[in-house]
Amino acid sequence: MNKKDLRIVYMGTPEFAVEPLRRLVEGGYSVVGVVTMPDKPVGRHQSSLQASAVKQYAVAQGLPVLQPERLKDETFLSELRDLRADVQIVVAFRMLPEVVWNMPRCGTFNLHASLLPQYRGAAPINWAIINGETETGVTTFFLQHTIDTGAIIRQARMPISETDDAGTVHDRLMMLGAQTVVQTVDDILTGTVHAVPQKADEATLQAAPKIFTETCRIDWEQPVAKIYDFIRGLSPYPAAWTEVTLPTGQRLTLKIFSATKETRPHTLQPGTVDTDGKTFMRIAAADGFIGVRSIRVSGKKRMDVADYLRGLR
Repeated sequence: MNKKDLRIVYMGTPEFAVEPLRRLVEGGYSVVGVVTMPDKPVGRHQSSLQASAVKQYAVAQGLPVLQPERLKDETFLSELRDLRADVQIVVAFRMLPEVVWNMPRCGTFNLHASLLPQYRGAAPINWAIINGETETGVTTFFLQHTIDTGAIIRQARMPISETDDAGTVHDRLMMLGAQTVVQTVDDILTGTVHAVPQKADEATLQAAPKIFTETCRIDWEQPVAKIYDFIRGLSPYPAAWTEVTLPTGQRLTLKIFSATKETRPHTLQPGTVDTDGKTFMRIAAADGFIGVRSIRVSGKKRMDVADYLRGLR
């Protein structure tokens, strides 16, 4: 089958989902429609609407765009059927009802930012780094009833370094994922898909649940290595945070974006701030110190800790 003969409907919302769509469009594949989230109210009074990153790209390319409020809405389902997709591709979208994912003759496949069955869930990049993993990757798999459990089509691996954070891993996985999506489409075109059911040992599975504000609070009773991974796993978004008291007695709520780690004995209470008030700030953990490098104090912009300390003086 020629790439122009396979009708593709693409579903996605954030920046992570733009690169695979771009590769398909620029590669000459037949993307007949794009499904994304409704425009989001933004601004102080929520009076402006902002289109998703995927919609912005799709509109610029002249692709038909559907933005359903409800995925079981009959009008949306009718419009989706009219696109006559042979395959649907899902990248960072929503959980689809069976009436949607079962529609195309070649099925619906999803790109997930982990090496399934590990890190099923909404935040696989964050949790892989938080848990100190040294490797991650992407997986394409066919959708079925239970989320992130379908038969695996392709996987690609990528190392995580000690200096990586969620932002750098996100950007590399976005490129790797785009390549893997195109390869998966080519497998479908050539009839060479050999999807393998996921084998999951429940005792060793790592989950990737949605992250909330309270999830991001730093526990200074933890070892330095754990806190260091926690900070980089949440940076730059949504960012690890803490409440600290400076030696001056000033109480602060901080978001920490980058840090260093130093494991050594000390007698300070975990969570105690040590600073010269000029160039450095470090916070005591159970077995050492976290050196704070980049922060955002409530009501202020992100800055280097030395710049913040100079502002205090």
